[in-house]
Amino acid sequence: MKTRRHSKLLEIEWPEFGECGPPPRVSADEFGRRIDLTRAAMGRLRLTHLIVYGDREHFANLTYLIGFDPKWEEALLILRPTATPLLLVGNECADYLPITPLHAAGKLRNERFQPLSLPSQPRDQSRLLKEIFRDEGIARGARVGCAGLKYFTAAEHPDPDHALDLPAYMADTLRDLAGRANVTNAAGIFSDPDKGIRTFCAPDEIAFFEYTNVLASEGVKRMLFGLRDGMTDFECIQLLRFNGEPLGAHPSIKTGAMRGVAFPSPRGNPIRRGDPFSVGVCFRGSNCCRVGWVAESAQDLPEAAKDYVGNFAGPYFEAAARWFEAVRPGASAGRMAREVSKALPFAKYRIHLNPGHLIHLEEWLSSPFYPDSKIRLHSGMALQSDIIPSSPEYFSSRVEDGLVIANAALRRQLKARYPACLARCEARRAFMRETIGMPISDDVLPLSNMPAIMPPFLLRPNLVFALEQ
Repeated sequence: MKTRRHSKLLEIEWPEFGECGPPPRVSADEFGRRIDLTRAAMGRLRLTHLIVYGDREHFANLTYLIGFDPKWEEALLILRPTATPLLLVGNECADYLPITPLHAAGKLRNERFQPLSLPSQPRDQSRLLKEIFRDEGIARGARVGCAGLKYFTAAEHPDPDHALDLPAYMADTLRDLAGRANVTNAAGIFSDPDKGIRTFCAPDEIAFFEYTNVLASEGVKRMLFGLRDGMTDFECIQLLRFNGEPLGAHPSIKTGAMRGVAFPSPRGNPIRRGDPFSVGVCFRGSNCCRVGWVAESAQDLPEAAKDYVGNFAGPYFEAAARWFEAVRPGASAGRMAREVSKALPFAKYRIHLNPGHLIHLEEWLSSPFYPDSKIRLHSGMALQSDIIPSSPEYFSSRVEDGLVIANAALRRQLKARYPACLARCEARRAFMRETIGMPISDDVLPLSNMPAIMPPFLLRPNLVFALEQ
């Protein structure tokens, strides 16, 4: 990361980068490409089957792979090297199958497996899971990979390759049929921060993530500009203007009354001048968060926090800027993590989580950013600039936005399919360079409509941090 340049406060008019509607739905051909990538990964691991589990919380692998998002139930995809994939659904998801274009194209088999349904619903019209697995060729000699939500390491489990993140009744059945040694955790196929398929975003994904980042950032912008002393957090959250796009997490607002609670939901608490304040809005593929004080200047802050800008938020912004400037293909994620720890020492900033992470349909896919990481950043990574400090005196600071690393080849692909998306990203990049003073790489596509805009005094949002030139 680059040598420290000092921050300053700059009065600006916030730029308008334009809003955008949702991109076209992902095609059956694109889902076919993703299945082909997954089958290639299965081949490298010498798997005969891949079992992909999904439920309301753990939907992302299924949604990425076939465009299916379980509404209330569990669902299970059985993928083989050549056979048409089989999706097991419960009672209420059976009529939801047309949501995936693979269903209409005849490229996805399905079967109703009622134990996936909610308790007390009919359970007398489906085969046993063992029968279904056996008919799909799962028997002694099969090598079965399982993708739930998480993979594990030796630091977490004595036998990480065989630690399965699936419901026990599914895992037990697979082990009974294939043998325990032949049933392994394969979640890393999708989410490993170095080689995972979902760390290589294609133009369709980038366009969708830009759309959700615009939704999130425009909502946060309206909340910051609409913030008033005495309003409630209920009144503030209404400024989001939620349009129905699925959320990746419930919106959070932290006011003075909730200062000690992480990610609280609105509760009707009043927002008072002199209080700390944070807001986070997360749609699938995006999370925009800003933190500061309900204040117009340092005079509104508590005595212990009056030097917030110079002694806490300013150094934080400088470190975050160096993080943005370091992002590019080939950058050492471990070095970036170490540099953040050096610039923002734990004793003062108390940063407990990784300084940034990968984001996809879920808010946290995995992270390459940890001190001993050997991972090099690569084109296609969708990243979240998520460096989270905390302080009893200064509360926190945040410039949490989404971006994608895109080399020249990927930018050409994006321009061919979504030229307006690329143009907005390039305009944001120019703003970060020319106004905020961050010389970020040509290979970085900022997705948020408030890129690196960080006002410390939220009743004066046009006063923002920038770097001295």
